[in-house]
Amino acid sequence: MTIEKSAGAVVFYRGTQIEYLLLLASYWGFPKGHIEPGEDEHTAARREVREESGLTVTLLAGFRQVDTYVFLRRGEPVQKQSVYFLAETQDRNARLSWEHTALVWLPFEQALARLDYEGGRAILRQAHAFLNRGAVNVAADD
Repeated sequence: MTIEKSAGAVVFYRGTQIEYLLLLASYWGFPKGHIEPGEDEHTAARREVREESGLTVTLLAGFRQVDTYVFLRRGEPVQKQSVYFLAETQDRNARLSWEHTALVWLPFEQALARLDYEGGRAILRQAHAFLNRGAVNVAADD
């Protein structure tokens, strides 16, 4: 079985309420992608957010969640491990990448309902709880 590892982020914006960025490719989810040779997880997550949304983000220290699942690629099973961080942006002006067909900013309950997979919903629940515990915006170490 092939094993792949990706890094990404639950991107949020603090306005009158916290809103989360979701991207649509074949499903609604968060920005993420393969970790390239020589990259650590934090660097890969920031790069993927920038490539897929045009946003610059700050990763919050203390939040790292992993979603592990298996899918089929050309009939062969692939075990995927996606590492997610919590990332704050000061700019809601995201742009759509060539990899996606839509993007949306949504408050927690609407974002939760829009996500297509339980793994993503679990990550969002954890991120939202982390923010509601009063997480301080401190950059994560590389």
